[in-house]
Amino acid sequence: MTQTAAIIGSGNIGTDLMFKLTKRDGNVKLAALVGIDPNSDGLAKARALGLEAIHTGVDGLIDSPVFDDVTIVFDATSAGAHHYNAEKLTAAKPGIRLIDLTPAAIGPYCVPVVNLEEHIDAQNLNMVTCGGQATVPIVAAISSVAKVHYAEIVASISSRSAGPGTRAPPSSVARCP
Repeated sequence: MTQTAAIIGSGNIGTDLMFKLTKRDGNVKLAALVGIDPNSDGLAKARALGLEAIHTGVDGLIDSPVFDDVTIVFDATSAGAHHYNAEKLTAAKPGIRLIDLTPAAIGPYCVPVVNLEEHIDAQNLNMVTCGGQATVPIVAAISSVAKVHYAEIVASISSRSAGPGTRAPPSSVARCP
């Protein structure tokens, strides 16, 4: 069964996910990319792909006709924004599934190759960061054959891939209403 999805967050992560979802056939059909800057590159790219490009945030998504069909929302905003978005989305549509790509951690932490089955029915699923997605499966594999007392990762990323949420110190990140 095909699920209709929307992505909130028109920055690097949301735009990258948009391209990935639109380039593959599968069980998820992307209907909209949502942001708060009408002139963002991500929303322009969504328009070029023929997707609904909503520049009025989660409230605009909820008010949009495409929201009627949306069953999954990927949130690629910030932890503070995700708390706001989750509250608004679940109030508007109680059964909606949220895939949290922020550090908000409202729902259970998920590294799909390790614990997706355990959390498959979670309404708000928190995807562990990219470093964790790369490392946790390795640690899980090692821990299946030996006792692991502690594991740590040191990672670096391409500067161009880091968005403002990654670069900004917590005190400078604007809070949502």
